[in-house]
Amino acid sequence: MPRSRKPSPQTRSLLTALLSDSMAWRHGYEISKLTGIRSGTLYPLLMRLHDQGLLASEWAAHDAGGRPPRHLYRLTASGLALARSNLAANAASPVPALVGVLT
Repeated sequence: MPRSRKPSPQTRSLLTALLSDSMAWRHGYEISKLTGIRSGTLYPLLMRLHDQGLLASEWAAHDAGGRPPRHLYRLTASGLALARSNLAANAASPVPALVGVLT
C-alpha cells in the first residue's frame, strides 16, 4: 500500500499558485516567479506531479518569434482536488503564536 505523505512547502506553494487560476496554462518561468521556487527544485517537482497525474502539460509556441516552444502546465481534476484539500487543510491549522518573541 503506498504511503500518503504530507506535501512539501514547495509543493504546497506550487499547488496554491496553480489553483489561483486553475484553467490557465502556465510555463515554468512564470510559475517560478509566482512561487519563488528555483528551477532546480521546480522542474523536478513539475515532472513528478505530472507523472502522478496531478498536472497536465503541453507544448506551445513562444509569443516572440524565433524562440523555442515552451512547456505549459495546469492542474488536472485530481490535482485541483488535491490543491483545494491542501488549501483547506492549511486554513484549518492555526499558526502558532510567537509569544514573547518581540518583548
